[in-house]
This record gives sequence, C-alpha cells and structure tokens, in this order.
Amino acid sequence: MPKQIASVATDDYLTTIYRLQHDEQLSVIAIRLSERLRITPPSVAGMIKRLQRDGLITIDRGKTIHLTPAGLSRAEQMIRRHRLAECLLTNVLKIPWWRAYEEAHLFEHGISEVTEQPLFEALGKPTHSPFGYPIPGSKPLATPSAKTAADLPEGSSASIDRVFEEDEALLKFFDEEGIHPGSRVKVESHSPARGTVTLLIDDHAVVMGTPVASRIWVR
Repeated sequence: MPKQIASVATDDYLTTIYRLQHDEQLSVIAIRLSERLRITPPSVAGMIKRLQRDGLITIDRGKTIHLTPAGLSRAEQMIRRHRLAECLLTNVLKIPWWRAYEEAHLFEHGISEVTEQPLFEALGKPTHSPFGYPIPGSKPLATPSAKTAADLPEGSSASIDRVFEEDEALLKFFDEEGIHPGSRVKVESHSPARGTVTLLIDDHAVVMGTPVASRIWVR
C-alpha cells in the first residue's frame, strides 16, 4: 500500500492541528480536536499518545498541543497537496467551488512526491487555494489575517481574505451570495444584541448570524 494512503489517520490529525493553529489562530486542545474531527474523546486521546510517541506533537503544561518540526513538515506537505487538489478540481475539472474541499480530501492522499511538483507547475504555480488559504511551499507565508467580518464596525469596508472551507453547506451559502476571496464587502449594519451582521456585496445585502460572519476572514 502506498505510504501516503497508509497514514491517512495521522495526516488528518496533523492537518487539523495545523488548520486550527495556523489558519484560525486557535489554541489546540484535545476537546477541540474531537469536535472538529467528530471523533470521540477517548479515540482522540489514543491518537494523541501515538503522535507524541512518534515525535510529531508535544503538549505543554496547559494541555495545548503543538506540532514538532517533524509534525509541521508533514502537515504542510499534506496541506499543500490538499490545496493543489482544490485548484485542480475547480480550475481544471470545473467542480463547483463549494464541493472542492470535500473532494480534495479524497484526492490529497493520491498525490505523491512524484506527481506533486508536475501538478504544481501544470496548475501555473498557484500561491493560494480557491478558498483563499496560502499553499505551503509556494512562497514565504505571511501570517493569516485574524480579523473576521464579525469584527468589523458598522460602515467599514474590507476585502475578503479567506473563508472557512470545512462546511459544505456554509460554502454553498457563500457561493450563492458571492462571498469569495478577493470580494469587497461593506458592513451595512452590525447588531450585536440580535447577533446579526449585514454585509453589502456587489450592491446586494446579505444578512447572516455573527457565527457565520466569524467564518469570513478579511483584510
């Protein structure tokens, strides 16, 4: 069995830790991994011990999980392949944008050291995924913006940097409303008491809950 297929579970944990830490700038603890991966806490605890044993993660006194250099290198490799797969699916195969994350999760483990670089070159050496995330290894990576649409004051404008990619229903909503990386948005109204944000996108208003607005990162 190809080694990239045999290590699917390990890679899923490492890439999830990477996404939480790097893309969302959140502290990673076991319960957060359990929620994101939809795996029971006992199963997560068992995998955490295995990742520690293999030298891929460390855990500090506050129970926060960190990738070791070896763990980070492996996570970045799989994240790179995943995001190249997303580019292939949307740009070449013309799969609907909102389907690309889930489909790429199937593709990423089929990309090897042999095919990765030719794929990167064939795609035109992309630097970002269709959802706005930087592709590791393509260029020096800047720290992702931590500001979301939920943080913007009423009347302010911003450019969408990236959107949360792991919820297909949410991606379909974003797609239908034109909420894509690079789009300009203006906050028409922000009602904390009601928990809603109204964004103007291409002159049409989109009302959403604050939790949804917090899944749209802006610059």
